[in-house]
Amino acid sequence: MAGRLSKQAGLLAALTAIPFLCLAQQKPLAIPLVPAADWRQLEAESLPLSAVSKYGGEPVIEQEYGVKALELRTYQLGKIRTQVVVEPAPDATSAYGLLTFYHRPSMLPEGGIELAYGDADGALMARGKNFIRFLRGQDSPLSKNDYQALLIFVGGTKPSANALANLPAPLPAKNLAPESAKYILGPEAAKRVLPSFRTNLLGFEQGAEVQLGQYQTGKGLSTLMAISYPTPQIARVRFGALTSFLGLNQDRGVDSIYGRRRGSFVFLVLGAGNVQTATLLMDQLRVAQGVSWDERYPSDRSFTLQLIQMILAILILSAFLIALCILAGIIFFLSRRLAARFFPDWQWGHPDEDQLIRLNLKM
Repeated sequence: MAGRLSKQAGLLAALTAIPFLCLAQQKPLAIPLVPAADWRQLEAESLPLSAVSKYGGEPVIEQEYGVKALELRTYQLGKIRTQVVVEPAPDATSAYGLLTFYHRPSMLPEGGIELAYGDADGALMARGKNFIRFLRGQDSPLSKNDYQALLIFVGGTKPSANALANLPAPLPAKNLAPESAKYILGPEAAKRVLPSFRTNLLGFEQGAEVQLGQYQTGKGLSTLMAISYPTPQIARVRFGALTSFLGLNQDRGVDSIYGRRRGSFVFLVLGAGNVQTATLLMDQLRVAQGVSWDERYPSDRSFTLQLIQMILAILILSAFLIALCILAGIIFFLSRRLAARFFPDWQWGHPDEDQLIRLNLKM
């Protein structure tokens, strides 16, 4: 009898617990991706561009991407302090180009954070027009979670939609070597990335922008380059120069360079070895014509100051036109007086006589 009662009691307890188990399963389980860290900014210091060499940069490279000055920020978490270098660039494309140029092979993507890569020495990030360097302090090393919290505190988990829309289209992902994509805007950066290539033929002085990546082919790695120019006419001239000086599309084994032009783009393949491999790589690239709005011209002045300057310019122009009209009236008046005095027979000096009708009647 007692055993039967215990079984019934156990069954009743199980039936009573079922609704609570269902509610527990329906309740969402919230797991924070990054533990909250009370980071705060202590100070910010403006530095000249030459100071970037202290933090792993090269002034000549930063100049090509349009950076003119730096901002050194200090952040604190408890008793730990760390520094962040912010490099304002002219646009989101330039900041992205700096990220690709300084991206070291040892750097891996920061989990859950777009356009951010890091290793034991620090991290790099592109956010809008800013290229950001995160410096790891060796004296007081941060934990992985606290360091990731700093990245999110400074730059968020991803760039704005407007900044992403202004970035160049990504290279085809098929057979692309990890982290080999680069975006180059000047000859010095091109020399570092392509040391054995005649970078003076690319035409950076005419607005060339180079996007390249290394692709795994049957015999090793080949470099695929997409060079964009402001107009198709410039692209045609540059492609002719590349063909003449580099001997494009001639089978010379490993030293062969293959290329083609599509509109305002020139595509090149280095190290393919044969035309079939090069053609397969270039066929992955598609050119679509369209119209896009230019980004607003970058200026160091605020919008209010620019508006005041525009109003002042309009007032100055109006005053100049009024003064010009007054001067023209004075010259007109003086010319008639001088004509009447020195040229009495000239009708220009006697305007009133034009209003009289004379009848020379003789009685």
